[in-house]
Amino acid sequence: MSRKISIALVVAVLAAFLGYTLWKTLLAPSGLPPDGFARGNGRIEADLIDVSTRLSGRVAKITVQEGDLVAAGDVLAVMDTAELEAQKARAQAAVDSAEAAVAVARAGVTRAGANLALANSELARAETLSRRDVISQANFDIRRTEAQVAEAGLAAARAEARAKERAVDADLAVLHEIEARIADSTLHAPEAGRILYRLAQPGEVLGGGGKVLTLVSLGNVYMEFFLPATAAPRVRLGDEARIVADVMPGAAIPATVSFVAPQAQFTPKQVETIEERESLMFRIRVRIPPDLVKARLAQVKTGVRGVAWVRLVGPDGNLPGWPEGLTPPLAVSLPAPMGAEAGSDAETGQ
Repeated sequence: MSRKISIALVVAVLAAFLGYTLWKTLLAPSGLPPDGFARGNGRIEADLIDVSTRLSGRVAKITVQEGDLVAAGDVLAVMDTAELEAQKARAQAAVDSAEAAVAVARAGVTRAGANLALANSELARAETLSRRDVISQANFDIRRTEAQVAEAGLAAARAEARAKERAVDADLAVLHEIEARIADSTLHAPEAGRILYRLAQPGEVLGGGGKVLTLVSLGNVYMEFFLPATAAPRVRLGDEARIVADVMPGAAIPATVSFVAPQAQFTPKQVETIEERESLMFRIRVRIPPDLVKARLAQVKTGVRGVAWVRLVGPDGNLPGWPEGLTPPLAVSLPAPMGAEAGSDAETGQ
């Protein structure tokens, strides 16, 4: 009897083991993240910057080609400034002329001041002589009037000098405006990045705001993906994240959660059932640290697809640790081959 029970137990254990194996192989969901983690598919992206002209003009020179890596402040293109240089020369001549007029006006102030001093001296002498009855009252009145006229002449000379000085300021403002236009005719890289498109060629005439180049900015490299409503509220801004690029499945790129959408990106027309509520999706963005990107600018390329991993806040308010064996198991520094074979330039930024 005991032998039959033993055989039955062995058969039961084998059946349970085979059933569990069959369930794991055929029925159990595979590839799901462990509890406390979420992941989403996305691609490494960066902001696109259109380098445009502020003024209309002819493109004189473009110093970069598509795919070139540029640093902040590098000269990308130069517009023709022959007309602006002529305007600058004319404005400089106007400034010089106005400054000469100011010098003349200030000499007039000095002359008017001297005339006033002389008139006041003559008035004082006439007043003394008038008290002694040496000169008539009429002569004294003449001297007094001459002093008043000299004083008015000094005030007029000073006003004219101020007007000439303001004219210099106006001409200088015109000169500075033209110099600013000339400076704007040299297009610089606003930040480090890679040239994606050349949209114009030397010799072309562009209107104000005409696009010359499109730059992929590497100052803000990130990946966007979507999480369901059951997971998105448990993702916190500033938490650590991981990015695993398809071209390097064995390495993880450290990142930080920089954005969690405050509302669902797409919603069913009518949310009534649990299944429909679970279809609400929220956009999440994780950003690669700028210092890490800066250290590997030559290797970083956008458009590379991969998976972003984030940790979910538990009921106790804590985050789970990154366990061994989880892909990615550990964040590592961005390896040198990053993006080396990530795709063609046509894929960049798409």
